[in-house]
Amino acid sequence: MPEKETVEAAKRDLKEGKSPSTAAGEFVREEIEHVREGKHGVRSPKQAIAIGLSKARRAGIPLDAPNPKTTSAATRKKAAQDSRRGEENPVTSEEGSTKRGKARLKAMKREPKSSVSHAALSRQAKSAARKRGQTVHRKSR
Repeated sequence: MPEKETVEAAKRDLKEGKSPSTAAGEFVREEIEHVREGKHGVRSPKQAIAIGLSKARRAGIPLDAPNPKTTSAATRKKAAQDSRRGEENPVTSEEGSTKRGKARLKAMKREPKSSVSHAALSRQAKSAARKRGQTVHRKSR
């Protein structure tokens, strides 16, 4: 479950007119901090980002659906499920109370913490930017 400050920061971002993806960044930042603190680990920076986006959707942040051309059907289904959960009851559901939830946390504790190092996040950002392609900037006169 996301921390209260994270939810408040995200809601504040939305009220200020910032995009939903900016507000979701608060949840991604929180997830990265959790991994760095040693609460649990992740296999890759992408996994930390995915967990943060999932938390954002469940908290009621109106994120767009993942790109159907580049995202697996399972990921799209999970994103839709998280969005529905966020619409029904934003930030009220407790996590980790079921056997499955406890098993998930136990498995994540075994994962490495180095996945969200500054170098790993930098590599992830650069590769994501490369995939998006080059943008042309014009100087305004």
